[in-house]
Amino acid sequence: MTKKLVISEFVSLDGVMEGPGGEPGFRHSGWVMEHYVPDHDDHKFEELQETSALLLGRVTYEGFSAAWPEVTGAFADRMNALPKYVASGTLREPLTWNATLLAGDLTSEVEALKRQDGDGHLFVHGSRTLAQELLRRGLVDEVRLMVFPVVLGSGARLFAESPDKTSLALSGSRTFDSGVVALTYSRRS
Repeated sequence: MTKKLVISEFVSLDGVMEGPGGEPGFRHSGWVMEHYVPDHDDHKFEELQETSALLLGRVTYEGFSAAWPEVTGAFADRMNALPKYVASGTLREPLTWNATLLAGDLTSEVEALKRQDGDGHLFVHGSRTLAQELLRRGLVDEVRLMVFPVVLGSGARLFAESPDKTSLALSGSRTFDSGVVALTYSRRS
């Protein structure tokens, strides 16, 4: 059985994914927090239970590996225990936080990860540049978006400008009392 590669992101109504949790350097940083409710944690924990490994870009890996090991609780325990694979041309082994560097061709490395035995799927959180590259290469099986009811007007977006069109099929949705909508899209065959 082949694992799915799932991109899971927080996005604004206008597609911005930059600085959702308060990361420095973005004028709208922390935009998720004004709408975040406990039901979102439950939703993200359910998603984490489906995860066999995380695939991260360098920037997200550096931020997560600096923060998550200090967090406690069931969510953090699961997050910290998962194997992580980091796509980076600048980092060198050894990596911390149960992480392995993907040093070869990205397509070959990801295809090999998808063929690994075991339950669960590979999830990408954050990692905008990596997510865009995985989408461009046609390696993504599912895109999960938590769309927050805010228009930011500026900031880095998940979907890069491209001359190509990518068609996706809605395969699930959930609406939260907060106004946040969780959307799941699958790759069209």
